[in-house]
Amino acid sequence: MKQTPAEHPLAHLELGQATQYPEHYDAGLLKAVPRQLNRTPIGLAEHTPLPFHGDDYWTAYEISWLLPNGLPQVAIGYFTVPCTSPNLIESKSFKLYLNSLNGSQWTSWDEVKATLQRDLSDCAGAAVEVQLVELDHARHSVGEWTAESIDNNDLAISNYDYTPSVLQHAGDARVTEQLRSHLLKSNCLITNQPDWGSLYIHYQGRVIDRAALLRYIVSFRNHNEFHEQCVERIFMDLSQRLDIEKLTVYARYTRRGGLDINPFRSNFETAPAMTRLSRQ
Repeated sequence: MKQTPAEHPLAHLELGQATQYPEHYDAGLLKAVPRQLNRTPIGLAEHTPLPFHGDDYWTAYEISWLLPNGLPQVAIGYFTVPCTSPNLIESKSFKLYLNSLNGSQWTSWDEVKATLQRDLSDCAGAAVEVQLVELDHARHSVGEWTAESIDNNDLAISNYDYTPSVLQHAGDARVTEQLRSHLLKSNCLITNQPDWGSLYIHYQGRVIDRAALLRYIVSFRNHNEFHEQCVERIFMDLSQRLDIEKLTVYARYTRRGGLDINPFRSNFETAPAMTRLSRQ
């Protein structure tokens, strides 16, 4: 039976609606999206162990609040949301929530950090790590992944609709490779706004056909899904279709509204040291 708008599981989100920006702190602005909504369609059954570990790394460049004397404070925020949390945090609600701090007074930086950690953890359903960094101490140097680019393939491409069937091997040799592409683009699940990202893939297994891999990445161009969901879909497609023994998929997306989202998923390693890419 077709769902009415009110029955849709994402109907409570603010995306795509006229926005009234908050004047005072309001934790109720945060909206959760159950991760299982996406995981069931990609073959991840509820209450079963995940085939990967990882986190969603958020960076917030537009955090501000007032001290008791009215003096504004500004910070860069780093947030780590575990992929094992039952919910991801919807990005527009996160932006509105951070904006709600702007006109409110807090006694100290520690109080702001504790408030953020409590509210975000409540929304995600698991402990969220929070760091607030003064701008003079920010650790954001621009870098690049030490991986081979696959973007220079001389391909004629005409398909921009998600097509996992194009994935294939380039032979039977077993290799360990680190690959990257800056050509990842998907669209917001609700508003259809473009989400631009760079993709890192580290794998061990039968050699992947790089031209086919690039076609697959470009096929996300018209695909509508949240950042975290796209990365998990890519992980599952590669691991299931290409007989990969060890796999890491890491995407760093460009910011929107002062927030960037960088999901990391792997079955064998931890995330590399954070590096802001040139578009971030």
